[in-house]
Parts: sequence; C-alpha cells; structure tokens
Amino acid sequence: MAVREPLLSTAEFEELARVADRIAEGLRLEFVAGVLSAKPLPNGNHGCIITWLIRQCLAGRPELWLSPSQGLVVGADRRGRARPDGVLADSEAFVGQGEWADAAAALMVVEIATHDRDTDRWYRSGKSRCYAATGIPVYLLIDRDAREVIVYSDPSNDRYQQIIMRPFGSALRLPDPVSIILDTEPLVRWAA
Repeated sequence: MAVREPLLSTAEFEELARVADRIAEGLRLEFVAGVLSAKPLPNGNHGCIITWLIRQCLAGRPELWLSPSQGLVVGADRRGRARPDGVLADSEAFVGQGEWADAAAALMVVEIATHDRDTDRWYRSGKSRCYAATGIPVYLLIDRDAREVIVYSDPSNDRYQQIIMRPFGSALRLPDPVSIILDTEPLVRWAA
C-alpha cells in the first residue's frame, strides 16, 4: 500500500499563494487533496457566466450572495485550500474570515470548467470529492466543453449521492438548501 504525502504543508501553500499573488496578479493557486494547481485567468465568456449566475442567485434568493473571489478551507481534514469560481452563502457569512474562509457556511460552490483535457478528472472527480468531503451541500459545475450543467448534491463522506445533468438551454431547479431555478439558455452563447 502506497501512502502519498502532500508536497507542501498548508502553511507553505498559503505563503506560496501570497507570493504568487504579488508576483503574478490574477494567478489563482489551489491546494486540493495534496495537489498544487493554478486556475487559469478567466476569459470574457467566463465573466459573463459568473455575472449571469450572480444575477440569477440574487433574483432567486436575495438574502444570499454569490462571491466570485472567496477562498475556502476544504477537505475532510481541512488542510486543502480551494478557490471556487463562486461560493453561495448568507450575505455576511464570510465577514472577517480573510482569504481562506471556513466552508461550513457555503451552501453551494460553483466551478466553470475550462477548455483543457484535465477538466473531467479535476472538476468531476477531484473537486467533487473534495467538496463532498467538506460537506458543501451543492456543487454546480458549468462544463463549457460538454455544454452541460451538472449539479452534485447530498454529500456523504467524499461523494455526492445525487447528480443531475442538463444540457445548456434547459431549466433546472438547484436542490435545497439553494432552491433556485436556473434557465440556462444564456449559457448556449457563452460555451466557447
């Protein structure tokens, strides 16, 4: 049996992330399941998607905010650090928590998949398992390559028990505790 130890401690990662942010503005580092990764800078379509989703969330649940910049402490052992493309929580859930907030207040995390061959492995498996292990109730994956929206819910251990997949253009209801209906028609234009 092989035991895989992370290359960095959480403290070393946080220092590296601070340095990287000063050197390369906009570089978004993550440390999930002992793996160091860099999220690519968002393009214009990515920006349209996150803005659309912020508006949908505000219209459906005005007491909640979708933050596109909040880092989270994640994983069953809470040694991971993730930067979802969006974190939905009560409007003041992260006040005073700093760069890496406790994920307990997160009702939903959002990832907008980029165009690369690691999308399936990382977003569907690595991130899904990490967010489930953290206990985040809903994980919304907007996969521009597959042109579909995937909703993961009902976390148990390191897996989501419910998975709903819909093609762009469909309407879907995000499960409790989010309870927002999304009309994904605009995503058809922003898939590229």
